[in-house]
Amino acid sequence: MTTFPTVDRIGYGAMQLFDATPQDAAGVLRRAVELGVNHIDTASFYGPGEVNRRIRAALAPYPDDLVIVSKVGARYTGGEPIPLAAAQKPAELRAAVEDDLRQLGLDRVPVVNLRRMDLGPGIAAEGDQSVDVDDQLAEMIALRDEGKIGAIGISAVPLDVVRRALPAGIVCVQNAYSVLDRSQEATLDLCRSEGIAWVPYFPLGSSFPGFAKVADQPVVAEIAGALGVTGAQVGLAWLLAHAPNTLLIPGTRSVGHLEENLGAAHVTLDAEALEKLDALGTTEAQPHGVEAFGR
Repeated sequence: MTTFPTVDRIGYGAMQLFDATPQDAAGVLRRAVELGVNHIDTASFYGPGEVNRRIRAALAPYPDDLVIVSKVGARYTGGEPIPLAAAQKPAELRAAVEDDLRQLGLDRVPVVNLRRMDLGPGIAAEGDQSVDVDDQLAEMIALRDEGKIGAIGISAVPLDVVRRALPAGIVCVQNAYSVLDRSQEATLDLCRSEGIAWVPYFPLGSSFPGFAKVADQPVVAEIAGALGVTGAQVGLAWLLAHAPNTLLIPGTRSVGHLEENLGAAHVTLDAEALEKLDALGTTEAQPHGVEAFGR
C-alpha cells in the first residue's frame, strides 16, 4: 500500500496567505518551518497561483523533509461569493498539476488531492464537469506513473467514492470534519482501517453559514478554561486524540495563531474531557453554500 509521507501531525494550510501581504506570508511560512512544520497544503487555484509562488519565494530551496501537498479540481475565477469554478475534466487536472510544478519550482509534487465536489459546502460540478471518478483517477494514476506527482489523495467525497478510489492507492482523504461536525465519521473509520491519512478541513468550524465555530461552543470553552489553553487548541487536540491517522492543516495568516495551533500538540485531554467532547458531534451532513476560499 502507498502511504502518506512521514510528517508531523500538525502541518499548515496555506490557503489564507492570498489575503496576507507578501512579507507577512513569508513570515508565517518561515516561522512554520522554524517550528518544525514539514507538511504544507496548497493549490494552484489559491490566488490563482499566488499562494504557490509565495511558498516558493519564502522557502525555496525547500528543506529536505518538507512535504508540499496540493489539490486539483477547481479553477480560480475571482467571482463572488465563491471565486471558484469546477475544473474536473482529466485534462484540467493535468494542467493544474503542471501549474503546481511551475509555480512551486518542483519536479514532482509529493501528494496531490483530487478535489471532487460530491459534498458541500461550495460549488457543485454540473454538465460536462460531472466527471466519473474512475476517469479522474485514471489521469491521476498516469501523472503518478510519469513521476509528476508522488501520491494521490481525494477530497470532498462520500464513503462510496472513497471505496471506489481505494484501488488507486490513495494516501489521504480531505473532508470537512470537526468535533462539532461528525457527519463523515464512517469515512474516517474506513480510512483508519485502511491506513489512509485523514486530513480534515474546517477543523475548527467556519464563519460561513451552516458552520459553528468550535471555540465558541460552551463545553469547549469550559475545558479550555480548566486547562489554561484556547478553545482552538482544545478542538485540534480532540482531533488528534480521536483518531491516530489524523493529520491537521489548520490555516492562518498570523504568526501568533500559527504558534497557537501548533501548541495543540502539547494539550492533553483526560478521559472526562474526551467524553464531553465526543458527545458534542452531529452526524448530520453540512449543507451546500458559501465555502471558504478554495477548500
